[in-house]
This record gives sequence, structure tokens and C-alpha cells, in this order.
Amino acid sequence: MGRSKPILVTGSHRSGTTWVGRMIASSPAVLYIHEPFNVKHYTDESEVQFRYWFTHLCQENEGQYYRYIKNILDFRYDLPKQLRSAKTLQAVKEEAKNYIQHLQYRLSGIRPLIKDPIALFSAEWFSSRFNADVLVMIRHPAAFAGSLKVKNWNFPFSDLINQPLLMERYLYPFEAEIIEFTEVQQDIVDQAALLWKLLHYVILHYQKTHPEWLFVRHEDLSQHPLAGFQAIFEQLNLEFTPQSAAVIQSYSSVHQSDTLKPEVEYVDLKRDSLANILTWKQRLTASEIERIRQRVQDVSRAFYADNEW
Repeated sequence: MGRSKPILVTGSHRSGTTWVGRMIASSPAVLYIHEPFNVKHYTDESEVQFRYWFTHLCQENEGQYYRYIKNILDFRYDLPKQLRSAKTLQAVKEEAKNYIQHLQYRLSGIRPLIKDPIALFSAEWFSSRFNADVLVMIRHPAAFAGSLKVKNWNFPFSDLINQPLLMERYLYPFEAEIIEFTEVQQDIVDQAALLWKLLHYVILHYQKTHPEWLFVRHEDLSQHPLAGFQAIFEQLNLEFTPQSAAVIQSYSSVHQSDTLKPEVEYVDLKRDSLANILTWKQRLTASEIERIRQRVQDVSRAFYADNEW
């Protein structure tokens, strides 16, 4: 049986990719796979290890990464290797169970959905190599910066400079600015602003070159989650069932449905999607918001109007 058409849900981190990926995977025709491009994703000696945040893969450097991702999408499970590390009878049973489950996935024709914002700069490779549907999330730059500020997530910009193919293909207009951020530690808000600009500059390129992909603003989906996800399901050729509607309603609103309840519970995913849109106004000062706006405006005006600031 041939592999079912994969789905990639990507975009900047903190843009709702987990929410969107999980909601799409409420379809029984889809299986959710979490962030294989993440540098913190566990791999053993026989698998690859991503060295950089936002690794850029292309034909020139795909090497062993291609086989790694293909095995994930094909639901391959190396039972002999896993059995070698099994120390107890219970562990052997668990590995056999995992193998059978992966075999069932493969035979059922279920569609693998990779949710991974860190795959953003590899989206063209992923789409071309695996004939995948791609959904790209977009989020307001101040919302992105506010989220990184709260979490105090610094970014190693050297991970970009150390990828010559990435710099040559996508980020060359910003090389001097990126180098500056590798040499001097910058404020978290300024880091977030530059990172947002880089990520969304590439997203803007994708919009121009891949009109067949889905591009979704986090704010639009948050305002009308049911209608928005129904449209996404239709574009992905997935049936929008009452069960999927129940899951989306449950994980997008503080008001739970009394008649339909989701069968699956996801930790830390429930949200009031409408109230979540403008949390950045409390997380950032007026001067921080203006700094962000000035730094990103050459790119952000393609996504957000003046009245959305």
C-alpha cells in the first residue's frame, strides 16, 4: 500500500501550531507526530540528530535526514533494534505492541501529520520530497514577542549563520543584522522582533511561490475556530465530523459543549482562543510594542494592517 499524503503544520513557534495540529488530528484519518526537527527530540545512535534550530534541508544536504523523515511518515518501526534494548519480558511485549500498532497505521492508510514549527525553513523540501500538504501559521509580531518575553526564550542566531545554504537561499538580506545578534547579547524583545521578521520574510516568500499551500493567521482562526477549521479540513480533503467539531469547540473556548464531549484530552491545550488574541497588550510595554513595530514593519505590513497594532 502506498503512503497516504502527509500533512505538515508549521510556521513560527508560539503561533498555534500545536493547537492546529491537534485539532486536525481529531480526524480519525490523521495521526499526529510531534516535532521531529526539534533539536531536543530524542534520537538514539542509529538515528539522526538535528544540530540547529530551524534546520534548512534541501536536495544538497538531505543525506540521512531523508531516510529518517521517510521512516516516520511510513510508520516504520525497527523492532529488532528495539528488542535488543529491551531488558524485561514486559519491555519485549511493549515493543511488540508498538510494532503492531505501527503496522496497523501503515496498512490503514492513515495520514501522518507532522506538527513542527522548527521545520519552517525545510517546508519546500518537505513538500517536494514527500508530496505533502503544507499549512503555515502566521501570528502577530507583538503576540510572538510577548510570548517569548514571558517564557524568556533566547534564540541562538548563530544557528542561522552556521547554515550557509539557509543564508544563501532565504536569509541573505539580513546577514549583517543576524551577525550583530550573534556578537552582542540583545534584549529578548529585540531578539523576538528580528526572529519574527526572519521567519515571516520566508513565509511571505512561500505565499508568493506556493499558492497551493494553506496560510492561516492565528488571529483569524481564533476569532472563528469552528468555521476556520472546517475550511482547513475541506482544503485538506478531510471529513469535518461532529466529533472533530466537539474537540475544536472544547479546546477553543471556555464554554464547553453540553452535548458533545471530546474523547481525547490534551494537556495544557485548552484555551479561550478569542481572549488569547490580544494578551500581548498586557505582556509588553508601549515602548516595547513600538520597538517591535519599527523593526518588523517592512515585513509585517504584508500580514497586519496599522489598525491591528
